[in-house]
Amino acid sequence: MSTNNQIRNFCIIAHIDHGKSTLADRFLELTGTVSKRDMKSQLLDSMDLERERGITIKLTPVRMKYTCHPERSEGSRPQSQLGSSVGSPPQNDSTYTLNLIDTPGHVDFNYEVSRSLAAVEGAILLVDATQGVQAQTIGNLYLALEQNLTIIPVVNKIDMPIANVAKTKAEIIHLLGCKDEDILLASGRTGQGVAEILEAIVARVPPPTDNSVKLPRALIFDSQFNEYKGVVTSVRVVDGDLKKGDKIYLMSTNTQAEVLEIGYYTPKFTPADKLTNGEIGYVVTGLKDVRECRVGDTITTLDEEKKPTAKVQLPGYKDVKPMVFAGIFPKEGDNYQELRDGIDKLKLSDSALIYEPEHSTALGFGFRCGFLGMLHLDIFQERVRREHGVEIIITVPSVAYKITKMNGDEITIKSPQEMPDPNHIVNVAEPWMTLDIITPKDYVGNVMA
Repeated sequence: MSTNNQIRNFCIIAHIDHGKSTLADRFLELTGTVSKRDMKSQLLDSMDLERERGITIKLTPVRMKYTCHPERSEGSRPQSQLGSSVGSPPQNDSTYTLNLIDTPGHVDFNYEVSRSLAAVEGAILLVDATQGVQAQTIGNLYLALEQNLTIIPVVNKIDMPIANVAKTKAEIIHLLGCKDEDILLASGRTGQGVAEILEAIVARVPPPTDNSVKLPRALIFDSQFNEYKGVVTSVRVVDGDLKKGDKIYLMSTNTQAEVLEIGYYTPKFTPADKLTNGEIGYVVTGLKDVRECRVGDTITTLDEEKKPTAKVQLPGYKDVKPMVFAGIFPKEGDNYQELRDGIDKLKLSDSALIYEPEHSTALGFGFRCGFLGMLHLDIFQERVRREHGVEIIITVPSVAYKITKMNGDEITIKSPQEMPDPNHIVNVAEPWMTLDIITPKDYVGNVMA
């Protein structure tokens, strides 16, 4: 069993297409987590849709075992305060448990990133040497800094002929205020510099706090529905430990369940006897009603009298704010129940999805769904069709408007049918956003125009 000092939890954050999944592949190869025979590119992108489009949609946890060889990588030791070494320095030939969460880069799947960050202590900030720092590099970095994570800056794709390493390094230094020697250079495609990154993770990322004496609490950061196992939750055990056979309690939904199976991802399900504090893994709850299991909820155990042992929930996640609303209706009216079950199951693995029942005179019964953007809507539509076999009709996407009526009532409307009589309206407020626009100076004129 690994002590807390031998555990490192980290994720990879970057702009879309900066090479997160390819770097994760190299980690899996180098640590021998996946055999050469089973290896394929973008291994952690398990959905067909992810592989077809070349984007990551879902966060994916995986556990790796890594044996340290510090002499391999003198460059992994930080010189400045940024991610300075916490805990004991890496011991030669000692084996560490590395829990990696691969995250999406596209802004529409930003909620996946924020949930991953709450489950780890460190983040690799990956920047493509051919593109430099881009919008989501900065957006995801701010999310990581809010969680007080240790940041390890890495310049990727240094093997490309058009790579501009010096310029990319300068941008990272400007962004982070780190030193030149803190930045690691790597190529996810060729594997160059990957061992140094693993050494840097062990050296710089702090181990999880030892909370083994506390009452058991685990944070649900993801979940999925399995036809045979019911609801399977991905958890970060924060306090105490969870064992197979434990009677558990989900605190925000007041649901009781039992740990039918527990283990970790390699990336397949690998059963274990228990998960101790600081570890990341999965819990098979056997729950069949997907609404009883919420992302951001806290799992604790039940005592002899069937009362929850821990009283206070772990801080969950901020409520997600949908940007685009659309009506979703089944093409065939009698498929409403299938559509409802499909959306419920999708909600488990896509917790940024917001939905409520809606009735349209033309299209019958359906749902009004809120999405983080147009790509999110597009992916949702594909997943409903492929994973649940329901053909759907989507109304024109719209945003929400806030209406103040004569009698002082404030209502939020998401479709034209809900618009009250114009004679009863004092004013209509539309959504505005505060933005930071980051652009090279050559484009400032055009952006201002």
